[in-house]
Amino acid sequence: MSTQSLLIPARPAPPAAALSFPRFLRAVRTNALTMWPEEAYETNVLRQSFLGRERLLVNDPDAIHRILVDNPGNYLRTAASIRILRPITGRGLLLSEGDDWRLQRRTIAPALAPRVIPMLARHIAACTQDAVARLRAAAGAPVDLLAAMQTLALDIAGRSMFSLEVTRYGEQMRAALNVYAQKHARPHLLDMLLPPGIPAPRDFGRRRFSRRWMALMDEIMQARLAAPASDAPRDLFDLLMAARDPETGAGFSHEQLRDQVATLILAGHETTAVTLFWALTLLAQAPAEQEALAAEASALSFAEDDAAATLGKLVRTRAMVNETLRLYPPAFTMARQAQAADRAGGIDIPAGALLLIAPWVLHRHRRLWRDPDALDPSRFMPDAPPPPRFAYLPFGTGPRVCVGAQFALAEAALALGATMKSFQVELADRRPVLPVAVVTTQPDHAPPFRLRPR
Repeated sequence: MSTQSLLIPARPAPPAAALSFPRFLRAVRTNALTMWPEEAYETNVLRQSFLGRERLLVNDPDAIHRILVDNPGNYLRTAASIRILRPITGRGLLLSEGDDWRLQRRTIAPALAPRVIPMLARHIAACTQDAVARLRAAAGAPVDLLAAMQTLALDIAGRSMFSLEVTRYGEQMRAALNVYAQKHARPHLLDMLLPPGIPAPRDFGRRRFSRRWMALMDEIMQARLAAPASDAPRDLFDLLMAARDPETGAGFSHEQLRDQVATLILAGHETTAVTLFWALTLLAQAPAEQEALAAEASALSFAEDDAAATLGKLVRTRAMVNETLRLYPPAFTMARQAQAADRAGGIDIPAGALLLIAPWVLHRHRRLWRDPDALDPSRFMPDAPPPPRFAYLPFGTGPRVCVGAQFALAEAALALGATMKSFQVELADRRPVLPVAVVTTQPDHAPPFRLRPR
């Protein structure tokens, strides 16, 4: 396919030169995608100073391998990321470190292993059928697909986790997540400067939010525990309840289980919802690609009993999901602080340096990708050469790679395939949809779509 025929979706223009520190802080708070200058998309490392501390944006695959795979113990989460994420994830897998992380990882990984996907695919299919029915009822009028995909992803998270429809809790959860994103997830200067043990001014509001959020998690868990027992695992909650560390035989306490649930709901709901939204937005602007996905899905069944088998046949659809994750990675940046001096891929890293690995930049790097700003799902088809190693990180890499990556890919592929089988999707206005990154890579507005039943 020629470059001229590829869709190049709209995005914020990068600044021509590196930002001053005040402008950098403003970008972090309003749209982190605007903090990287043009140079970032062409160089292996971008060095800047941050209040006397060096800040490095690393794009070199060998250096990324050293930081995230070979020597991850030297690169810990920053104070700001801990402050922002702990109120909503507790002390679950996402923020744990050292022996605590190893224990949690060993215990939780079997519950999200590939062998569990067929069970989870049934929940995905059931929720997707309901979502398609709701969208079919609304066809003809402008539709908010961002809200529809958020509802679908939250429903999948609820049923996959608890075998519960989340109608009773969905509005509370959506409202809480919106409050979190708008009021508590935007970093401030003191969030970055103060160590985690010293409260920053915004931490008090975050703690109040955390008490309400974790109380909601407890309420949902109690509703699930009141359901009749089952001999076979029905959902992730059953698997987590039964999970034991293979070395010690220890299971999760109530608080640990609650924090894992909170982590999985946040990570599973938010990231998949925006991935589906961006995929549909791209397809609405690429009719030929949309028709290719519809043709692939047309002969497949998305019923609960067939979902696991269908998943393996969604080849083009999975390529579209992967390309969407390249263009709009939900986790747009990873921040780590070097505990000791190191050398990574020929890059000298001083102790105390702030390391940034930004999938948004890495996935659009001009030395690593052909037509980096263009939509081209064919680059992820089975007969295409694989992307450069450590240049494609939608789920991270190394020991801390996202434990739910396979579930997220299955969910996105099945939901997107069922939608393409059912509808032709068009944007109902011409205003460009621009990505804005605060917690995840969100749109700057929720555009209206028009759905035409197939």
